[in-house]
Amino acid sequence: MKRILVITLFLASFGAFAQNVKDKQAILNLLEKQRADWNKGDVEAFMQGYEKSDSLLFVGKNGPTYGWQKTLDNYKKGYPDKSAMGFLVFGIKKVDFLKPDLAFVLGSWNVKREKDELKGYFTLLIKKIKGEWKVVADHSS
Repeated sequence: MKRILVITLFLASFGAFAQNVKDKQAILNLLEKQRADWNKGDVEAFMQGYEKSDSLLFVGKNGPTYGWQKTLDNYKKGYPDKSAMGFLVFGIKKVDFLKPDLAFVLGSWNVKREKDELKGYFTLLIKKIKGEWKVVADHSS
C-alpha cells in the first residue's frame, strides 16, 4: 500500500513539474516575442502580450495606469517611433509559479538608443487566460 502511494505521489509531482517546465517556456516565449516586436518598432504587437482588459495594471515612474488601451497610449506617447524605442534586451532573473495559472516574473530591461541608454527592473504577474499566458500586472522602474 505504501509503495502504491509513493508511486502515485511521484507521478503526480512529475506531471506538475513537466507542466511547470512547459508553462515556463511558454512565458519565456511570450517575453521573447514582446522583445522582438519592440525591436521591430511595433508597439501594438508588443502590447499583444498584455491582457486586453480595463483591469490591466501598469506601474511605471509616473505611477499606476489601468487598462490596456491607456497603457498602449502611454507607450506610444513615450516611444513615438522606432528610434525612440531603441533596442530592447531583457534579463530574466526568475519565473515563479504562484498557482498553476499564475506566475511571477522578475527581470531587468535595457534599451539602447542612438544617443542614450535606459535601464531598470520589472516585476510581472502573468496569468494563463483561455490557454494563453498574458501579462496582467507590470511594474517597471
